[in-house]
Amino acid sequence: MTDQTTPDERRLFVTADEALLGVVRQVREDQWDLPTAAEVSTSRPDTDPPLREIVNHHAYEDAWVPAMLAGRTMAEVGEDAHRGDLLGADPVAAFERVVEEAITAATALDDLERTVHCSFGDFSARDFLWQSIVFRGTRAVEIARLLGRDDTLPDELVAGMLAYMRENAEQWRAWGVLGPAVEAPADATPQEELLAVMGRRPR
Repeated sequence: MTDQTTPDERRLFVTADEALLGVVRQVREDQWDLPTAAEVSTSRPDTDPPLREIVNHHAYEDAWVPAMLAGRTMAEVGEDAHRGDLLGADPVAAFERVVEEAITAATALDDLERTVHCSFGDFSARDFLWQSIVFRGTRAVEIARLLGRDDTLPDELVAGMLAYMRENAEQWRAWGVLGPAVEAPADATPQEELLAVMGRRPR
């Protein structure tokens, strides 16, 4: 019997991907060229990519999920398999398709300890899903703020991410993935505490 108090990474991945998709569905046609540096953090802090480039990167990440969770390497699939513009003339519809395929693969995953071969090393499927959960959940908040939309994440997703980051944030900082934590307000909500732990503006 599954312990209902333990977060299921597969379910949280679905929730995180759907949260990001929900925000992407709110992008107006005239907003795809919005500069993102004011709200969206990337590995290239000296750049200011347009929103379309940010969403296309997530489409790229999701496009790899089925093969990654099946244990295939990028070399086996072809390293250029998902490069280029994945959004086409209808960015929202294209993003919906790759999200659906990623969610299907995550839901069908039967072994959380299976080795996933990422471009930056090998990880268990469980760890790979956590990386994906945090990345997508955080990006959903950032893009929502960029668009001036509600940035509230589902409670279950916040709870799972917060528990995970309380244990792993310092390791992520050592890897250079997160910046320094910031102080959370005294009356911080769980989501605000999560963002502060991750070095993001809480509110």
